[in-house]
Amino acid sequence: MPTPSIPPTSAQAPTDGLRPLRYVLRTPLLLLHLLFSLPLTLALINPITRRLHVFGERIDHIAIRWWSLGLMRIFGFRVLRFGQPHRGGALMVANHVSWIDIELVHSQCAVGFVAKSEISRWPLIGWLARRGGTIYHQRGSNESLHGVMHQMMERLQAGLPVGVFPEGGTTDGQTVRTFHARIFQPAVAARVPVQPVALRYGSAGSAQMQVAFAEGESFMGNFLRLLGDPSRIAEVHFLAVIDTHEEGRRKLAESARSAIQAAMTS
Repeated sequence: MPTPSIPPTSAQAPTDGLRPLRYVLRTPLLLLHLLFSLPLTLALINPITRRLHVFGERIDHIAIRWWSLGLMRIFGFRVLRFGQPHRGGALMVANHVSWIDIELVHSQCAVGFVAKSEISRWPLIGWLARRGGTIYHQRGSNESLHGVMHQMMERLQAGLPVGVFPEGGTTDGQTVRTFHARIFQPAVAARVPVQPVALRYGSAGSAQMQVAFAEGESFMGNFLRLLGDPSRIAEVHFLAVIDTHEEGRRKLAESARSAIQAAMTS
């Protein structure tokens, strides 16, 4: 992945004359998406639609996927998918750049993510994530971690995909930090494969730092900034699955990280 230049400071940053126009165009679309598409999506997430399938896909999963794809388009992202998400129980592991990573993955397949408990308090996104099956983890709490691991294994054994960000937090987008091996244990215990997922923003990943949280930037600050940013590509690469029968959790973490790193630099 080419190394993008560091964004200039606010005092040096060139004026983006089109940013106000983008807000004028995108804000009404975002409001319409929330006022009309969101209630319909939530109505389609219920116990009945979980049992109904269209072309082999659950109706509630289709609703989540289409709502997320619409949100990505409103924010100016043109989503490109490479590879196919694994069908059935699998642990999907991805590099972590920003809050929009979850929406990018959800635009292609519905996955129950494991996320930090702070996200549950984010406006709108936290509430939507709960409805979409997010498993929240209180960082630093062994009791919370034990409960998360148990929920992950239950879902994987039930044939449902679970998504995690093994780096343990967002990055500047340029590097893939060491993956925490412990989060791979439920996949080993449930005997399901691991699928690495590489997320890139901009042509060949050139906008990683622009999408990532700036130093000290809040969720709302990042949300509003991305809403006014220029349109760009968002790539999601579903890479070859790794069989957990042959590797322990530490080796799985290393193999998954290596696969994502390779995809980021291709």
